[in-house]
Amino acid sequence: MSNERVSNEIGIEELSERIGRGDGLVVAEVLPAPYYAAGHLPGAVNLPLDGLERTIAEVAPGRDTPIVVYCSGPTCRNSHTAAARLAALGYGAVRVFTGGKAAWRDAGLVMERAAAAAEVQR
Repeated sequence: MSNERVSNEIGIEELSERIGRGDGLVVAEVLPAPYYAAGHLPGAVNLPLDGLERTIAEVAPGRDTPIVVYCSGPTCRNSHTAAARLAALGYGAVRVFTGGKAAWRDAGLVMERAAAAAEVQR
């Protein structure tokens, strides 16, 4: 099982490069809206585990859409849970950024804030 987990992970270098290229990759934070609003990876969408099955089609209508899911850091398992649930729905190009927000911040990379997004969720 650990080999499967490793095969679908994406490292910070590749993720940063792909976000910079804007190559159609959907980057999704799988934490609740207040955490997303406080700071998220550039261009990321909020896709909380609660309701993931209802909202995924809005951000990734094609099941071949490349998706990277992440959460707070390496001890957070939400991203792995989300990846498994997306795979069960037939999404075949899902990867996990295990380092999450913690690794992104520790690398000195820019985070975006979305206070307005939290208000829309009310």
